[in-house]
Amino acid sequence: MAPMHRLPDPGTPGDTRGPDGPRTPARHRGALLAAAATALATLMALTVLLHTDSGADAASTTLPWPDDGQAAVLIEGLGERGDLGAHGPERPVPIASVAKVMTAHVILRDHPLHGDESGPLVPVDQQAVNESFSGTESTVEVRPGQRLTQRRLLELMLIPSGNNIARLLARWDAGSQQAFVARMNSAAADLGMHRTTYTGASGIEPTTLSTAADQLKLARKAMRDDVFRSIVARPDTTAPAMPDPLPNTNDLLDTRGVVGIKTGSSTPAGGALMWAVTVRDGRGHEHLALGVVLHQHSDTTPREGLQAAFDTSRALMEAVRSRASTTTPTPTAQHTGPTSG
Repeated sequence: MAPMHRLPDPGTPGDTRGPDGPRTPARHRGALLAAAATALATLMALTVLLHTDSGADAASTTLPWPDDGQAAVLIEGLGERGDLGAHGPERPVPIASVAKVMTAHVILRDHPLHGDESGPLVPVDQQAVNESFSGTESTVEVRPGQRLTQRRLLELMLIPSGNNIARLLARWDAGSQQAFVARMNSAAADLGMHRTTYTGASGIEPTTLSTAADQLKLARKAMRDDVFRSIVARPDTTAPAMPDPLPNTNDLLDTRGVVGIKTGSSTPAGGALMWAVTVRDGRGHEHLALGVVLHQHSDTTPREGLQAAFDTSRALMEAVRSRASTTTPTPTAQHTGPTSG
C-alpha cells in the first residue's frame, strides 16, 4: 500500500498560520497597520507645524527696510549670523556729507592719532576763511591767523559737518583737494568699495557717489580707529570763533546705545546716515551693530530727507537690537565689542 500524505492542518478560522509556522493573526495585523497610519499622519502634521513656525519666526525677524533708497546692516562678532544683508537697488547714489567719513579715514591714516593726542597745529588758510560765510552749504566759522589742532579740525568736520573744514584738511594733507580726492578713491579701492567714486572732500558734489553696501565696508574700518570713534560719539564741540557749542548733526545720539557715525543731506542725495549702535547677543555679550541708509526722500528738502533717514535708521536699530538678543555667535565667530581695535 502506498504511504499516506498528511494534509496541512488548516488551523482555526481566522488563523493565518502557514506551512513554516504560525503568522500574525489578521486582526492583529490590521491593528498594527492602523497604528502605523496614525503615526505617519502625526509625523506629517508635526512637519507642517514646524515649517509654519519656522516661517513665522523668519517673517517676524525681517528688518524694517526703507520703502525707497537703500540700506545695509551688520552686527560685528556674530559671524554669518551678523550679516543682515542689504536692501534696495545697488546703484551708486549721491551720499552728501557721509563722504566726510572717508576724509577722516584718510587723514587719520596719513596722520595717526592715539589716545588723547591733539596732533599737529594746522594753519587756517584764506580759502577756509572765505568759505566760512557761505550761505549755500554747511560751514564752520574760522578766522585768519588761527592754528587749530588736527583733532579739533576733525571734530569741526564730523560733528557740525563743516564743509570748509573738510577741504582745509584735504589741502593740508595732500596739497590740493584734487590730490586728496585721488587718495580717497585709492583708499576706497583698497577697501573693496568698487561702486564708489569721490569727487570732493566734503560730499557737497552730487557726483560723489556710493552704495550702502560700500559705505558699510568703510564704517567697519573707520570705527576701528579709537580717535575717530571717540569724535563721532560726541554730542557737540567748540570752535574758537564761536561762543556757543556746536551740536552734532546726528539727532540719534541721544538714542540708547547709539555711538555715531555721520549724517548727510542734500536735495540730490536726500537723507543719508551711517550709524553705529551697541547691542547685546543672547549670552549678554556686547557687539557693535553698523548700518548705512542712503537716498531717503531724495529730491525733497535736505531736512525732510534727513528726517526720513533718522526714522528709517531708528526702526532698523530697534530691529537689530531685538535680533541680536536672540542670537549667539557661531563657534568660529570672534566676539567684537564696541571698543575693540
